[in-house]
Amino acid sequence: MNIVVCVKQVPDTATERKLRSDDKTLDRDAADGVVNELCEYAVEEALKLKEAHGGEVTVLTMGPGKATDTIRKALAMGADKAVHLSDDALHGSDALSTSYAMAQTLKKIGFDLVVLGAESTDARTGVLAAMLAERLGVPQLTLANKVDVSGSSIAVQRITDYGFDKVEATLPAVVSVVEKINEPRYPSFKGIMAAKKKPVETLAIGDAEIDGAQVGLGAAWTEVVDFAAAPPRAAGTIVKDEGDGGAKLADFLASKKFI
Repeated sequence: MNIVVCVKQVPDTATERKLRSDDKTLDRDAADGVVNELCEYAVEEALKLKEAHGGEVTVLTMGPGKATDTIRKALAMGADKAVHLSDDALHGSDALSTSYAMAQTLKKIGFDLVVLGAESTDARTGVLAAMLAERLGVPQLTLANKVDVSGSSIAVQRITDYGFDKVEATLPAVVSVVEKINEPRYPSFKGIMAAKKKPVETLAIGDAEIDGAQVGLGAAWTEVVDFAAAPPRAAGTIVKDEGDGGAKLADFLASKKFI
């Protein structure tokens, strides 16, 4: 089975994230880049499916040069090879443009199953899986906390507000996973060393037959009109207990509409 895992490098949520003043896009140089957390669950699930059914796992990422750090971690976990879609023309692409570019790349490299995390920690749109499936013309099985493959059939448990649904489809398909699906493995020293020798193919938009007019900031359907830095945190309120501390605290909470 040919499994492709889409992974993304995102700014570390433990650091301050900023927008660029020139084009109002995310400043990826202002914070350390890390693997999107849910992408690690996607990689783990792909590896488990490979171990159960055979085949190979290919990592696909779209991003600037430093996104290779994300690729190497996925390879160290056990993925077989990687494809890095990297081109200055992709800068500023929104979810729609990204789904188009990724779909074009997936058509080029081929797949039986595409696995990705349900959302990223920088954009949190949660729509890429559905968009990819639509552009590729294959079934989508989203928000999965369990995946079973049998021959050409795939079934997932899809998380819902009331529990879960069982969704079935025929391969090829696109699956997005949630954090409850597994526990990602840690790269071993052997895996880290082996990752250095695994093939990584870098593609520009022309290599993947991507129309430059459909990607980048100029083609984005969404726009950041303006932004401002968050105001500094105000000093806290101290409630002194002079026999009426409970009442003062209740009044304060009521004024903030907590009670």
